[in-house]
Amino acid sequence: MMFDEKLLHDFCENHWEKSAIPELVEYIRVPNKSPLFDPDWDEHGYMEAVVAQFENWCRQQDIPGMQLEVVRLENRTPLILIDIPGQSEDTILLYGHLDKQPEMTGWREGLGPWTPVIENDRLYGRGGADDGYAVFASLTAIQGLQQQRILHGRCVVIIEACEESGSPDLPYYIDALQDRIGKPDLVICLDSGCGNYEQLWCTTSLRGLIGGELRIRILEEGVHSGDASGIVPSSFRILRELLGRIDDSKSGWISTPEFNEEIPEQRLKQAKLAAAVLGNTLYERFPFTKSARPMVEDPTELILNRTWRPALSVTGADGLPPITDAGNVLRAETAVKISLRLPPTTDATKASRKLKEMLEENPPYGAEVSFTPDWSSGGWHAPVMEPWLETAVQEASEKHFGRPAMHMGEGGSIPFMGMLGEKFPDAQFLITGVLGPHSNAHGPNEFLHIPTVKKLTCCVAEVIAAHYRNL
Repeated sequence: MMFDEKLLHDFCENHWEKSAIPELVEYIRVPNKSPLFDPDWDEHGYMEAVVAQFENWCRQQDIPGMQLEVVRLENRTPLILIDIPGQSEDTILLYGHLDKQPEMTGWREGLGPWTPVIENDRLYGRGGADDGYAVFASLTAIQGLQQQRILHGRCVVIIEACEESGSPDLPYYIDALQDRIGKPDLVICLDSGCGNYEQLWCTTSLRGLIGGELRIRILEEGVHSGDASGIVPSSFRILRELLGRIDDSKSGWISTPEFNEEIPEQRLKQAKLAAAVLGNTLYERFPFTKSARPMVEDPTELILNRTWRPALSVTGADGLPPITDAGNVLRAETAVKISLRLPPTTDATKASRKLKEMLEENPPYGAEVSFTPDWSSGGWHAPVMEPWLETAVQEASEKHFGRPAMHMGEGGSIPFMGMLGEKFPDAQFLITGVLGPHSNAHGPNEFLHIPTVKKLTCCVAEVIAAHYRNL
């Protein structure tokens, strides 16, 4: 049958306004933090409340033959598995998650992580865009097709509950459910970002991530700085020296071969195209202070820095008293949490071993230096899109956004993608999302851009339909 684009648009618009958005509003109210940030998640019951809410909404949808189960493995977060029959057994796997990052400080007046507010086409609150909208977009897209009797393949939707903790439970579910999931030839992941809100963005790669706790101890106890400084080296200065082994403090450049990869030519070309579209918005979207500036101003270099080059960050610290309590004491130790983003194709396990070696070998002044890794997640590099999928995403973007689709890597990590890439090496991937400028996932004032999620839902429907036509 012919595809009526306006009918699809009107259906998605109406379904989001009347059904999905009210559900997302209620979802935002629930502090269902990921287990890494709420070890007592099972006792608190917030995760179960969201699972029940999502299950109830899904069962109310008019999708013939849909089977839904909340799967529970012992001592693991639950997973929602939805199986929707199609006119072909060829399978599309759609992915999202329902757990959230913690509160974070800095929300502007009137907003908060668990306080949903709709303002200027934005739904503020934790988790709406990352990634609570995914199940609503997936089922709405499928219903939009079925309303017009457009043929589609079998669709399997999985919604996990520990992605923000690195998806430690997901491999166990994938293994346990492999016979029920089957072997998808298309994976659609709705947990990524977009360079702007004017077109469809396809994620071509995700960086890996390693990190851990670096602790420097030089004294058994703190001593008077007037007595000891100049004799006892500061643990903080030792920290500076050790971090200097990893990156250049002036440029941030990391030269260690184990942390670098050659950037594929296709990704270089795509970065230049994306840079031409985004320009200075690549850095203007961040809340710089008045006189601050980015590391470089060349948009292409910024994209490559963010997607294919390693970068070191310090994300937390111990041993530093509040300024109001900081007496003239040479502290016994300093500890920091460090995060090292890696190129998509870097072996995270080997890189983590190299990082530990670089930080612990030959400690300055014989200080006690220890690095305890606590995160190791490989990146992901998408296979080249087959012509049918490339055509489908371009046509979908033109129809529903009015502009061509763009391809760009993302700087974050989705552990699920690397795992799926290994399990289904022949599958095609469409990784996309709604986390665009100022949406600020994981930070204060996170929001879902409502017009974008509606258009993205239409694009997902178009791709699902194109998948069937290509069979």
